[in-house]
Amino acid sequence: MAGIFGKIFVGIYVEIKRSDGRIHQAMVTSLHEDNDSVTVEWIENGDTKGKEIDLESVFALNADVAPDEEIPQSPEAPLPPSSVAKTSKLPKTKRTTAIPKPENPPRENRAAAVGTTRARPSQQNQAAEPPPPAIAPQSALNQSLLQQQNARKKSNCVKEVEKLQEKREKRRLQQQELREKRAQEVDVQLPNYEIMCMIRDFRASLDYRPLTSNDLDLIDEHRICVCVRARPLNKKELTMKDLDVITVPSKDVVMVHEPKQKVDLTRYLENQTFRFDYAFDENSTNEMVYRFTAQPLVETIFERGMATCFAYGQTGSGKTHTMGGDFSGKNQDCSKGIYALSARDVFHMIKKPNYKKLDLQIFATFFEIYSGKVFDLLNRKTKLRVLEDGKQQVQVVGLQEKEVKCTDDVLKLIEVGNSCRTSGQTSANAHSSRSHAVFQIILRRRGKMHGKFSLIDLAGNERGADTSSADRQTRLEGAEINKSLLALKECIRALGRNKPHTPFRASKLTQVLRDSFIGENSRTCMIATISPGMASCENTLNTLRYANRVKEFGISPSDIPFSQSGGGGSRSELSPSYEVKELTVDPEAELDIRQGGHVNQLEVLEAQWGVGSSPQRDDLKLLCEQNEEEVSPQLFTFHEAVSQLVEMEEQVLEDHRAVFQESIRWLEDEKVLLEMTEEVDYDVESFATQLEQILDQKIDILTELRDKVKSFRSTLQEEEQASKQITPKRPRAL
Repeated sequence: MAGIFGKIFVGIYVEIKRSDGRIHQAMVTSLHEDNDSVTVEWIENGDTKGKEIDLESVFALNADVAPDEEIPQSPEAPLPPSSVAKTSKLPKTKRTTAIPKPENPPRENRAAAVGTTRARPSQQNQAAEPPPPAIAPQSALNQSLLQQQNARKKSNCVKEVEKLQEKREKRRLQQQELREKRAQEVDVQLPNYEIMCMIRDFRASLDYRPLTSNDLDLIDEHRICVCVRARPLNKKELTMKDLDVITVPSKDVVMVHEPKQKVDLTRYLENQTFRFDYAFDENSTNEMVYRFTAQPLVETIFERGMATCFAYGQTGSGKTHTMGGDFSGKNQDCSKGIYALSARDVFHMIKKPNYKKLDLQIFATFFEIYSGKVFDLLNRKTKLRVLEDGKQQVQVVGLQEKEVKCTDDVLKLIEVGNSCRTSGQTSANAHSSRSHAVFQIILRRRGKMHGKFSLIDLAGNERGADTSSADRQTRLEGAEINKSLLALKECIRALGRNKPHTPFRASKLTQVLRDSFIGENSRTCMIATISPGMASCENTLNTLRYANRVKEFGISPSDIPFSQSGGGGSRSELSPSYEVKELTVDPEAELDIRQGGHVNQLEVLEAQWGVGSSPQRDDLKLLCEQNEEEVSPQLFTFHEAVSQLVEMEEQVLEDHRAVFQESIRWLEDEKVLLEMTEEVDYDVESFATQLEQILDQKIDILTELRDKVKSFRSTLQEEEQASKQITPKRPRAL
């Protein structure tokens, strides 16, 4: 085999030529006698590569490993015939020798093989001058060992190169890990990376002056106080790598960085600015929010006044967190919410000398308003009726008032009520509030009302857009939430402007809270909670616009605290929009309104349902006229249909309950008649007359109930048709 492969053995490094012309070293890993070739391997870019090369190509680049059989014989000393025959037979014999595949041959065998090959020239010159028999094999062995040492030295060199390459790969991996770690902080591959840089540059130009506890001395008395609270990004938003687009640069300014796109697909920011009484950033605690908003209202109820505090905003923006307390997983710490903090101060103030002599008692109620119906959360969610008495005072019939002696009693009531509250799943929150929760602290003196503090956790405002849903229950939920929020806004505005009429009858929420909107000694606070993520930008803007309409503040460029040191362009470049953008009215829809679109729809409803004007409908009509930019004619028609549906539902239920009670009386009368027939000489004519009277009563009452049920079913169809006609171009979700 040595004759074919020469000095090539497994493990030796040889020069090879690549297909692209490059020449480099590679290690021989196996020898192939059947096709006169070898397999070589090398490392390239951290990967092990290999190929099969024929012996001629190897010998062309590596002459030192070529076989010695090709050396020409000396003409002066011809070999004996036996030697020639032996030499000519040697290659043939060697071709039949088996070669081990992957393993290196032992050194002794390799040395012997090389020794015999190197000894042949000496044998050819044996006739001329025979050398000592041991000299030629020893010389060949030394040369073979020298070649092995050279090969071993070359192998060590390659090993050093491999070590260097391995170190280089380790450094590359470390650098890659470092880059990935930095990319988690600022990921260049983010689709909104450009927007993030714009927001960061804009914030660098601001001089931050946020609200702190040192500003408590500057609290002013407001009859209507409107503030905004922004929460930090939650775990879900951080996982989605959502951007924070809310900036609170000062104690009363909130900025929304709304991403926009031009016609040429260039992205830019529209920085919309809003001003309120107070603005709380993500670092504000419930205690701090309470001290600026609800705490100043506590004293009002001791002065025979009515105080109201609302939490308004998108689902998942922090309303229940603000009103009810901090969440730890699914568990809520009720002691850190505005409910409990207000109760704590009420019990603290009642011990003051000037209020202690009044001998006041403290009661609490907790109920929810869901889809226009009132349910008592402290009495196993009993359905309640809301009626007006002869003095036009709204009464919630059957609402239980629990007397409380300390703050712990209040916390227990809050826990009981929260466990019963209606909730559902939305895209924003897995446990979304679908109802308005109203917690009231009532002061009574000798049984009469002295003052009342109402704390309301409103339903998620994005549900007001669900008026075109395929599910009727969802539509009714959305319609009631939408209508109640519009009515609440107008009632608060009427309170602030001392308007002669307050449209409180337009929704069940404002009807229940009527006494809080009437009177000179009434004060209201609204806390608008917003989500900071870019995905919630539209709902955030709707919340801020709603809060701005409650108490309209002016805004000017001087209200934005830009840094005097500069840091990023002029104000016009950094904030292209300072004005609060109001919703525009569709010209076509406005023309329809001027032409009496609402009136025509009302006439159609009156003709179909046979219902005349009522205080509820008048307030609803006034409400929609005051919000033309938010309520389209189709949406107004839908609200009318829903109101009519709710009224008819209550009427049908009431009539059915009356028929049920009447049926019990009929059964008793019929039982008496049947007992009369058991007598031997009963009056047959009297029996027939009385039975006929009972049957006539049944027929009249059941026929009347059947007609009302038919009308109610047609009303359900009308509501469904009205929902399909709503066009989403004008109304915006509130």
